[in-house]
Amino acid sequence: MIFVLIIGLTLLGAAVFMIVRAAYGPRASTGTTSATLQQIGAYGFSGAETTSTAPGERRPLSALASSIGNRLRDTRFSKGELETRAMLVSAGRYGTSPDRYLGFRVIGSVGIGLLLLWLLGISSLSLLWVVVLTVFGFILGWMLPLVVVRRQIRLRREQIENELPDLIDLLVVTIEAGLSFPGAMRLASDRVQGPLGQELRLTLQEQNMGLSTEDALRNFYARAETPGIAIFTRSIIQGQALGVSMGHIMRTI
Repeated sequence: MIFVLIIGLTLLGAAVFMIVRAAYGPRASTGTTSATLQQIGAYGFSGAETTSTAPGERRPLSALASSIGNRLRDTRFSKGELETRAMLVSAGRYGTSPDRYLGFRVIGSVGIGLLLLWLLGISSLSLLWVVVLTVFGFILGWMLPLVVVRRQIRLRREQIENELPDLIDLLVVTIEAGLSFPGAMRLASDRVQGPLGQELRLTLQEQNMGLSTEDALRNFYARAETPGIAIFTRSIIQGQALGVSMGHIMRTI
């Protein structure tokens, strides 16, 4: 029983130390990486959509999460930054950096773990169950942000898939009315709302920054990996390569 108590106290001490060190320890090196993250925060958006990320930085919890993630950037907790960034973009969280996401996972882990420890500590459960459930709370808090983001990805992709037929109908009408494919895409990006409209605007922004249509469409599919988007992007890429009329392509999708 004393051994179990020592394990519980060790876990609690490690969690508190991690939070204190992240909040008050020396900052990790920033420089060009911070500048890049700031650019990505507003990537592909303008007007009201761009300013929507700024208040998040001023929220105390978001600021704390960013600070924690920034200080843990070089640790093993922050592995897979590119995969994390791609996951957040797929969830539509363009303004959430991998650092802030990591910080939220740490806050969730420590917060739920300590809350369970306090609640169980005043209960009549044995010390063994207190330690076991507290460890479960730390794990649950760590995994909860991941579960939330993955659910957002699933729901967002379902919405994109449902909105795709309306986009194709709009492209067919505008292209057959005489607009070029880039012009039809720009018009559609103004008319289509929701996640699909966001992805269209981001794709056009990538093209404006110098990316080829093929690469921008491949990135579009990487962010919104659904069967419909796969057919849509592949048909356009192949059609342009073969010189097929865009109107014909849109009607055969």
